[in-house]
Amino acid sequence: MATLADSTPVLRDGNGAILNPWMIAVTVALTTFMEVLDISIANVSLRHIAGDLSAGQDESTWVLTSYLVSNAIVLPISGWLSSLMGRRRFYMLCVALFTASSLLCGLAPNLAMLILFRALQGFGGGGLQPSSQAILADTFPPAKRGMAFAVYGITTVMAPAIGPTIGGWITDTFTWRWIFLINVPVGILSIYLTSRLVFDPPHFARQREELKAGGFKIDYIGFALLSLGFGCLQVVLDKGQQEDWFDSGLIVALTAVSISALLFLPFWEWRQRHPMVDVRLLLQRNFLVSNVLIFMLGFILFGSTVLLPLFVQNLMGYSATDAGLVLSPGGLAVLCFMPLIGMMVNRVDVRHMITFGILCNAAALFLMSRLDLQADYWSIATLRIVQGIGLGFLFIPINTAAFAEIPMVKSSNASAIINLFRNLGGSFGISLVQTWLTQGSQRHQADLVAHVSAFSSRTTDALAELSRAIASQGGTLGDAAAKTQATLYAFVQQQASLLAFLDNFRLLALLFVAFLPAVYVLKRTQRHR
Repeated sequence: MATLADSTPVLRDGNGAILNPWMIAVTVALTTFMEVLDISIANVSLRHIAGDLSAGQDESTWVLTSYLVSNAIVLPISGWLSSLMGRRRFYMLCVALFTASSLLCGLAPNLAMLILFRALQGFGGGGLQPSSQAILADTFPPAKRGMAFAVYGITTVMAPAIGPTIGGWITDTFTWRWIFLINVPVGILSIYLTSRLVFDPPHFARQREELKAGGFKIDYIGFALLSLGFGCLQVVLDKGQQEDWFDSGLIVALTAVSISALLFLPFWEWRQRHPMVDVRLLLQRNFLVSNVLIFMLGFILFGSTVLLPLFVQNLMGYSATDAGLVLSPGGLAVLCFMPLIGMMVNRVDVRHMITFGILCNAAALFLMSRLDLQADYWSIATLRIVQGIGLGFLFIPINTAAFAEIPMVKSSNASAIINLFRNLGGSFGISLVQTWLTQGSQRHQADLVAHVSAFSSRTTDALAELSRAIASQGGTLGDAAAKTQATLYAFVQQQASLLAFLDNFRLLALLFVAFLPAVYVLKRTQRHR
């Protein structure tokens, strides 16, 4: 790779022709967008999948779990696989596997086959995110890396926001099978563009030759520890609430296996000459702190993306499509502000940008905790827009700080680790907010019921008024009394659920603020003009 006077790389294909780095950025972002979209797009279609394939609702959730488990296994070792196979070849293999398995998912004749094909899709998709980010990190010089990460950020932040909307619309308009089949033409286009535009940089090719010459050995124990640790952890997070957490023997056993494997993993990998996960990178302060912050970002991004649609659907009567439209303006805000943030990252201290992003998100989430059931669409959508802007001020600066001191030969390993932390944050966020929501609703319902007493004049007056209103519409006094009790119980449940949602929004806001001190543990990064 030659360089011009302004330090902009001159990228060439196999025939020596000059390549446009922005075409490479769009190429790798294309399939990554579809892969991240597939994490959330199937959520709203589970009921349709279960009905069409004659399966139970609980069984259909394995469509999500199988994808997440295989994704979690491949993601941390994608840097190692890139070194072994060559990044371009590995990326194209991932795209091909993702595309072929998407086609098979769309044609699956039964639930068992669909779960198998989703696992294959997860294996292919697991290598796309880190490979894309590593390609961008090597394609662009530090001075333009912020803009490159802006392109990547649009795919990883916007896709989860619009996934439920697109999934709901496709399922309602066509059939659930098309949420998988739409990946096929995109994947074919990506394979063609990748074959023409993406090539391994010279330093990466040299590293691969050195590995071959040095007697490269596969770390089977490391792979087993990774598979057990992250695979079992993902099942625990995805099935924990459904199985009543540690009251389930399965969850206890999987948690024990996961903790044991993940505790032993870093000690094993530290001793390996060619580790599957290069844990030594975490000794660099900026990279370690950036991973902590990206975990927090994933936790709150995915957690709030689950909460808000549930809030408007369960309590305000929104349809699935309308609930998705509440999230969409936030995605558009990301789309509009990412390029601006990408330009700012070389002119403003990234620590100040991250602080602004945290405060922006915390403010939006705190205001969400003040919502009531009379809030209109734009009141909620505006807060999501504010949150979307804040997410942009987090994603690009955090990634820029993470890669600031990483050698180019380590970019694939670093990308695998930081994407792993972001995905783990998302899995923890989705799992815990659902648990907090269930437990919070139960707690608030118990508190409210304690105040609904037959000895309370306010309660008896309200019941009498409600009973008269129901009786005036026809029916016997006995029917009116039964309907009055049912209406009162439904109202208590609704208010308990509302309070639980508001508690969750408030808790996420406090979690954001709690991470503020970690921002200034980051070292000031060198600015590139």
